[in-house]
Amino acid sequence: MITAILTIDDVPSRNTPAIVDYLNSKEITAVMFAVGKNIEKYRDNAIYALRHGMILGNHTYSHPYCSRIAFEEVIEEIEKNEKILDGIYKDAGVIRRYKPFRFPYGDKGGENKKALQSYLRKNGFSKLNDSQIPFKWWREGELSTDIDTFWTYDVAEYNIRTGSSFTEEDVYKRMDAESPQNGGELFKDGNSNIILLHAHDETEEMVPEYYRKYLDYILERGVQFLKPEFF
Repeated sequence: MITAILTIDDVPSRNTPAIVDYLNSKEITAVMFAVGKNIEKYRDNAIYALRHGMILGNHTYSHPYCSRIAFEEVIEEIEKNEKILDGIYKDAGVIRRYKPFRFPYGDKGGENKKALQSYLRKNGFSKLNDSQIPFKWWREGELSTDIDTFWTYDVAEYNIRTGSSFTEEDVYKRMDAESPQNGGELFKDGNSNIILLHAHDETEEMVPEYYRKYLDYILERGVQFLKPEFF
């Protein structure tokens, strides 16, 4: 058996409702990490995601590298987005049961990492239940104890851009790799991954319905998506 939890970064976008409709058709609940500036631009699409069963988490207000700004600035980024998220949950008429957080770019703050982890704990942020993740490097890297939500497998579809040598086929090749350079093997029996996908309209322009193509392939290869649970 192969399992995974789906996470989607940088929502909302123009294509967020279409992604949500696809996920509902496959009975997949995703944790969608929202950027405050994007919510301000596509507020109705964020509300649509909430009303259709997705979980919205905090991905900061402006998506900075958190190791490149002061501790106080990171907190300001988080708290500014918290107010926005509280507002859209209220407007959507959905109870906010969980407060997951993901650092932009997976940048946990450099020398401020411990202080930021302490802040997240003290301020009621939710830890994704990752007890099913089998990888030794996940435990050794403290990813199993950190409060923020990291990932074990990045689809990397955001690399498909005009002028880039990275192609749609490269995404499939990475998925099929038995010894991936980064992350966990996706299709090995017994493995469980936290998959990272992005809601990018730029990717949609390059590969229409990219999310459907890649997630269909993952499903066809036997991966079963779990409903996210939190501590």
